[in-house]
Order: sequence, then C-alpha cells, then structure tokens
Amino acid sequence: MFLRTLPLSRPDTGDLERRYINDVLETDRLAMGPRLDDFEARMARQCGTRHAIAVSSGTAALHLIVAGLNLGEGDEVVTTPFSFVASSNVLLYQGARPRFVDISPITYNLDVERAEAALTPSTRALLAVDIFGLPAAWPALSEIARRHNLFLIDDACHALGARVGGRPIGGWGNAAAFGFYPNKQITTAEGGCITTDSDDLAALCRSLRNQGRADDSRMEHIHLGYNYRMNELAAALGCAQLERLPALLERRIEVATWYNEALAPLQQDVVLPAAPSEGMRSWFVYVIRLANQYAPEARDVLMNHLQAQGIGCRPYFPSIHLQPYYRRRFGFKHGDFPICEAVSTRTLAVPFYTTLTRDDVAYVARAVQEALPSLPCLTQAISFNV
Repeated sequence: MFLRTLPLSRPDTGDLERRYINDVLETDRLAMGPRLDDFEARMARQCGTRHAIAVSSGTAALHLIVAGLNLGEGDEVVTTPFSFVASSNVLLYQGARPRFVDISPITYNLDVERAEAALTPSTRALLAVDIFGLPAAWPALSEIARRHNLFLIDDACHALGARVGGRPIGGWGNAAAFGFYPNKQITTAEGGCITTDSDDLAALCRSLRNQGRADDSRMEHIHLGYNYRMNELAAALGCAQLERLPALLERRIEVATWYNEALAPLQQDVVLPAAPSEGMRSWFVYVIRLANQYAPEARDVLMNHLQAQGIGCRPYFPSIHLQPYYRRRFGFKHGDFPICEAVSTRTLAVPFYTTLTRDDVAYVARAVQEALPSLPCLTQAISFNV
C-alpha cells in the first residue's frame, strides 16, 4: 500500500480569511477594535443569545464563566470525567471541586440519571460537555438544574453549529464556552467565546477578560481580572470562518459519512460514533472505539500501526480522574468510573478535516482493517452495563 501522510487535523482557510486579516493590518487597531465587536455579534446570532464575549481560548471562556458565577471554595460541580482536562481544571482554578459521574456508554456524554443522583448539599452547578460535537441531554439537564436551583454550564468547545431541543448549542444554561483551536469547526488560531443571555454575567466576563477594568477608557480595576482578550487578527479570522460555517459544517458531515460507509463492514470490531437521539451534531472529530472484546492495550497497538502508515491518530480522551495530578490531589483510582475508563482506553481519533478525500478515508479504513487480526483480545468481552 502506498504510504500517505495524513495529519490528525488541518484548518481550512483561504482567500477570505487572508483578506480579512490583511484589512486589519492596514489599520492601526490590532486589539479591542471593530473586528472583535463584529465577531461577537456574529457569534451571538449563531447561538441565539443576547451576548457573546470573545476571549483568548476555550479554557479562558470556561474559566470566566466559573468565576463569573462565583463558584469557589466549598462548591461542588457535577461534571464528566471524559473530556479534555480543561473542563475540570477551570473549577480548580477557582477553588471549586469537580464531582465526577460516569458517562453514557452510547453517547459518551454525562449520564443524566447519574448526575442527578450525585447531587449533594454542596452542589451548585452542572457542567456538561458536548463531547466530540454530540449535544449533551440539555432539555433533561435544564430540568434538573431548575428543580435543584443549580447553575448550568455548557462546555460547547466541540459543538459550534450543533442543535438540540430546537435550540442552538450555545443557547442552553446560564452560559456556554466555545473554543477555536485550529482543529475545531472554525478557528481563530487560538481563541474562545462565551455566550449567555445574562446581562450581568456578560458585563462581568467582559471586565474579567480585560484585567477587571470598569471601563475601557479608564485605568480603574474593580475586579481581580485576567488578560484573556482576543486580538483583532484572531477576530478577523473568526469573522471569515463564521461566514463560511455552513459550508464547513456540510463538508465535515460529508467526510464523516464517508467514514461511516468505509468502516461499516468492521462494526463487529469497531464502534462508530453514535447518532444523536434528537437534534443535530456538529462534527468536531471522528472517533472510533474498539469493540468490547478487545483488550485495553489493543488501542495503542492499533494507533502504532496507523501511525506507521502515515496516519495521524490520538487517544480521545484519557480519563480526567486518572490524570496524574488528579490522582495525587484527590486519590482517584482505576475502577472509580468504569464506563469512562472502558471507553477511554479504547477510543482513537483518526484524521478528520474538510480537505480529506474519500480515497484518504478509504486508506484509513483499510489500515484499520489490516490491524484488527493482530490486536489482543480479552478472554471475555467487557460489558458496559455497569
């Protein structure tokens, strides 16, 4: 087989992005200018919210939401252990504690029944992640938050363009956080955004991203803030990308469909991404999972085989509670969240981006198929009915 080089991800930028960025370079305003205002207005329209506050990263967006809601020492936030580590780190920044609950073995999102059962008198918020662009169960989570008087936070960094319950992702809960790293549906190179309908939270987040200033025109700082601003070049790139968002999302759907078709004959061995029970996902990454008969170490054998064929791939995601820092600080151990752990040790992200061709996808599928006979198996398949 002819060896190709397929990266895990690749941004999709072109003439429009270059023109918008060059337009900024023709001005003397490289920060806190009209492109930032434009980008925020576009994001608010996309998400159907009153406000959008652009910041320097998805992590910064989520951190400012947690800080703006005054979550801190003694507060617990029910959340998922299956995510990028930032979704829990932001709680620790403010002194709050993540209260992990296990995930759905189908969607890999926060398990709603387990989430409600995990509530304690110290619980002040639910923080769910739209994992890999598949919307969390926002109608059900909203009802839990309403009944128990909790804040509801959406880590939507994977899910720009998704919808559920007749509402865009970004419009659920008290606030949502988006990230625009180069592997996302749109990119600002580095950047993030908060969406919310709360006037007070929006004003506070705007202040906190700019060193806690009371007003841009005065050097008066009324909060302990941060340098989380998005610059004009990043905002210009984001404006161009948002103009192209429908086409970018459509192309990602097409690539995902090619993967579904190419891998369909392997479904005894490879679990494909779940379809949403309602609403619409936004394809962030394409993640396969080795079926339950395979040993946990089989994933890394598969990964090494694909990488030897020039195919970019990566575990998505390691369990947060088993990260070394979390184990040291909180004493988490193997077996605490068995579904998360079983999924985490078997999932692998494969190349996924808009310029991937159907032939590229077929190349990846053939490489997966070739590796299967060499993968170690369990003597008895695991069960996800834990």
